[in-house]
Amino acid sequence: MPHRKLIALVVALLLLGGVGVFLATRRSPAPARTAAGASDRPSTDADAGKADDADASGDPDGGDTTDLRLQALHDAAAAGTLGVDAVVPRTAPAGWSGEHVVSHRYDDWEPAIAADPHAPYVYRLVTRYGGPKACKQCPDPAIVLQVSRNDGRTWGPSRFLCRCKGTTGQYDPQIEVVADTGAVDASFMRGYSVWFTRSSDHGRTWSKAVPVAPAVAWQDKDILAPAANGTDVYIAFNGPTDGDAWVSSSHDGGSTWSPVKVTNSKRYLYAFGGHVLADGTVVFSESSLLYANARDLVGNTREVAIRSTDGGTTWHAVQVDVLQLGRVCTSKGCPADFYDGHSALGLDGRGRLLMVVDGAVRPRRPRRIYAYLSTDEGKTWGPRILLSIPGVNAGFPAVTGTPNGRFLVWFMDQRTGRWNVWFRRSADTRTWSRALKLSNAIGGAVYKSRAGFLEAYGDYGEIDVTDRGTPVAIWGEGPSYAGPGGCWYTRRL
Repeated sequence: MPHRKLIALVVALLLLGGVGVFLATRRSPAPARTAAGASDRPSTDADAGKADDADASGDPDGGDTTDLRLQALHDAAAAGTLGVDAVVPRTAPAGWSGEHVVSHRYDDWEPAIAADPHAPYVYRLVTRYGGPKACKQCPDPAIVLQVSRNDGRTWGPSRFLCRCKGTTGQYDPQIEVVADTGAVDASFMRGYSVWFTRSSDHGRTWSKAVPVAPAVAWQDKDILAPAANGTDVYIAFNGPTDGDAWVSSSHDGGSTWSPVKVTNSKRYLYAFGGHVLADGTVVFSESSLLYANARDLVGNTREVAIRSTDGGTTWHAVQVDVLQLGRVCTSKGCPADFYDGHSALGLDGRGRLLMVVDGAVRPRRPRRIYAYLSTDEGKTWGPRILLSIPGVNAGFPAVTGTPNGRFLVWFMDQRTGRWNVWFRRSADTRTWSRALKLSNAIGGAVYKSRAGFLEAYGDYGEIDVTDRGTPVAIWGEGPSYAGPGGCWYTRRL
């Protein structure tokens, strides 16, 4: 899903054969008040990927942002406000389990989730700052995996997805289940490069992680889309020179990759959702932003679908809508672009695509959540479908489609004065269920209250549906962009 996702803007100078390449990336975060349980400490004897030890250093979140989060983590620990209480008061919404935090102890940011459509396995990843390392030279932050074998009711122990020794940090985790085989695909950032790994035994062991575009100078914000057959896999990301859209394609199950540059402009494109349709057509949702410098946005947000019908050899961009930049985030450490430019893409069993985005209708005003339906594989898109409340700032949408032709959406908004996560569903995209609040915990952490939570913690979260049709959802919450915060999960009963 997406979500985004999610990253502090920096300007990084990479030296390639003596040539300076300037890099602008953005958005990402740090660890958790009570003692951790055994499942909180990731196991190192089941480390996945075990990628080679070649240095893939660099920090897509920005070194300053990582330092900020680790300092915020240290300060919270000293103040006794780190983490989440063992017992969290909540008022569970009807029909849902009620949200729980992935780790009571650690600082988790930008999660991902995927459910097997034919078996009771659910997989979730978090980006963990300041937690135990897989080894002395292993990354912090690191990507941590948990697996559920009962449709997301309970979860197994935490494991490192990849040791990735010699890497400064890992970011932007993605995870998807190959529909026809049950294999699990994952992608993530090692510093400034995107890597891929696969598990064929429900997440117990993983293939050696491989880079998907080693000849591309830098990469950011990966989005993973495997075909149902598992042979064809696509990963969208942005890269040189100004954040142009790229897609790397594999046609041997992720062993080898061929990257293609999709755009060439001054606009920075962020991928947030992607799907491979039954006939092999590939569609990604992208948000296009324009920077006046390394940090400040100007102009508008353009919502774009990029699609390929020839296995990723050529790509065509379709502009879905143009929206305005909204209010600027002002929480501690927050970059000016954190709230802008998010999208999500859902595919249902009827082959329909639903793109869900955030954006304002007037500059620097509250953002709204809009959806757009495509019934022709992303070639054309319908008019705006308003899902949020006008006048209330909203953002960070997630969407999934179901085999029986429904779309499930969650998004965040500030209707209570704080952020909350709201769920809606529809079968025809014209009529939608009333918004149901999923972020129902009313305490237990310094950033939680009866009104909601203080800040969205990461660019994206996700929603998926299990083999029994049960929705499972995950997102990030925190006191500020700097943190420390946590990833929160819920499921329908």
